[in-house]
Amino acid sequence: MDSPAARHARPSRWLAPALLALGCAGCAAAWILLGVASGRQCSWMAVVAGIDAALLLRLAAMPRGPARMVVAMLGTAATIVLANWGIAATELGRSIGVLPWASAIKLGPDHAWTVLSLANTSADLAWLAAGVVLAAVLSR
Repeated sequence: MDSPAARHARPSRWLAPALLALGCAGCAAAWILLGVASGRQCSWMAVVAGIDAALLLRLAAMPRGPARMVVAMLGTAATIVLANWGIAATELGRSIGVLPWASAIKLGPDHAWTVLSLANTSADLAWLAAGVVLAAVLSR
């Protein structure tokens, strides 16, 4: 049987995924607000998302190794997808008079892919890739 001190020293299995999910949602929301307010994609926020994912997993005491690196990369990728989806849905919803969350539900993957491929330049794609790579490097 574990002593109380040993139980407090060992991190919970649910803490890292829960903290990462909250962090991804918060970072995506900030990215969407910034993108809509500026009228740009703000793809440099992918770097912030990568730093955020690596830091949150480290704070949640997830053990170092390939698993933490993959989870950080997946969290960063999820933030990128959520933010880009949200920006596209907000802009499309604004043009047809629909609320952003209603537009996000109605936005299909093919339409989103078309809108995002037109909105993202090669520099934006480089920022997105840099965010995922930075998440991997910082979480090693």
